[in-house]
Amino acid sequence: MSEQTDLRLAVLIDADNAPRSALGDIMAEVAVYGTPTIKRIYGDWTTPNLASWKGPLLENAITPVQQYSYTTGKNATDSAMIIDAMDILYSGQVDGFVLVSSDSDFTRLAVRLREAGKKVYGMGERKTPNPFIVACDKFVYIEVIRAAAEEARAEEEKPKAQKPQKKKEAPAQPQEPEHRVPKAVVKLIAESVDTIADEDGYAALGELGNLLVKKQPDFDPRNFGFSKLSKLVKSLPRFEVDVRPTSQPNVTHILVRDKQSK
Repeated sequence: MSEQTDLRLAVLIDADNAPRSALGDIMAEVAVYGTPTIKRIYGDWTTPNLASWKGPLLENAITPVQQYSYTTGKNATDSAMIIDAMDILYSGQVDGFVLVSSDSDFTRLAVRLREAGKKVYGMGERKTPNPFIVACDKFVYIEVIRAAAEEARAEEEKPKAQKPQKKKEAPAQPQEPEHRVPKAVVKLIAESVDTIADEDGYAALGELGNLLVKKQPDFDPRNFGFSKLSKLVKSLPRFEVDVRPTSQPNVTHILVRDKQSK
């Protein structure tokens, strides 16, 4: 799936509803979608439970915004974050927002930012209510971000001696079992392919990825154990993947066709 990596982004984090241990991985994920020009995190920093945030905030150059909890049972942090988001919106400094929270209170904010023509990326845990998820252009689960980052670090830490020697003729990789991908997701992919397919039934993979996220903002191949959409589609016997070379070196067009389409 193609993304506009030149977008200027405002990253706003709800410290009450985001895991401190995943902050570095979250910021690495943000870099995939654009450049974080504004980075703020909101909470009552006078409380002991937020004291452990200091190290990660310094490491990632994130500005903490103090918001006292004036009344028990009322989340003043949410209000401060929403007010700042609107101030940033009207300043015209950014092209999009990254809202890091698992709280549905930011649903209306996400809707309003999109109404203003801004890209909105949401990042939260799997417990995030669906209204907030679908209010974003794209939503990524923090558990998926963390798992992918841990896997990448594990690969880097493997001693070179343990890495398998490259062979001239590598054996064919076995297909991932289709049961890893829910039937509803397979149906979603098939319907999306049918929507954008040409007369021969082929759909461009990049265009397919963009449409899948528009239909289901939390769609991510990593949710099902695949690093890329191409690998997910190739694992499904229902689809045919055609890789076509172009006039440019190392550049190919990947097309997908539903074998069951009429």
